[in-house]
Amino acid sequence: MGQELVPLLDKDGVRLTVDNALATVTLTNPAKRNAQSPALWRALTEAGRLVPGSVRVVVLRGEGKSFSAGLDRQMFTPEGIEGEPSFIDLARSGDAEIDAAIAEFQEGFTWWRRSDVVSIAAVQGHAIGAGFQLALACDFRVVADDVQFAMRETGLGLVPDLTGTHPLVSLVGYARALEICATGRFVPAEEAVNTGLANISVPLDQLDGAVQDLAAALLAAPRDAVIETKALLRGAQDRTYDEQRAAERAAQTRRLRDLAGVGE
Repeated sequence: MGQELVPLLDKDGVRLTVDNALATVTLTNPAKRNAQSPALWRALTEAGRLVPGSVRVVVLRGEGKSFSAGLDRQMFTPEGIEGEPSFIDLARSGDAEIDAAIAEFQEGFTWWRRSDVVSIAAVQGHAIGAGFQLALACDFRVVADDVQFAMRETGLGLVPDLTGTHPLVSLVGYARALEICATGRFVPAEEAVNTGLANISVPLDQLDGAVQDLAAALLAAPRDAVIETKALLRGAQDRTYDEQRAAERAAQTRRLRDLAGVGE
């Protein structure tokens, strides 16, 4: 999908290509099952900043058999990854330093929620830990029938801290989210679709086609209406029923004025 295009970014296991209103972010280290590191997270953040304003849909995909098998295990070794603080170094830092470091890691996971783009994760094989959370960062998850989601942080003595807990609870509810995280078990494709974790499951050889179909349908809708609708739905869980009614009225007022050519 757009691989013949000249990448706007191609570094640290992340490639960004843009084809008119469609951007594709690809994880490009299949030999390590797209394992994640701070350098990859910084590259994801940079990709978000480089996405042109003309882009409406962003597809996130991983090369190879797995979407992403989670953290690079080297991060758990005493020496860590060269040029990066190890977990032990991080633990010895002050509270503010630890908070700032994790906040920087999280930035690669936040921009997918922006109202001006709609994001689709195309997920095959393993999506574990950080990989699961990166898929959760997107608006939609289109999965291959071989997908295996798992949140393994708890078993490592950690918590999921790459923005995955909020969308997970929103999608599947508190009790199932806690069970998935605390047990670290695999969630297969059928359960993912049945619980709302995934939008659709297809055979692996149909994954790219299903993503292309969804992207085309999204691109066919009027851009400003999609932006307003995404913002309206994103904010719904934080508003009361009456607050949401008011938000609907305000959004529709903007839409009506824009369509009538009398907007600001």
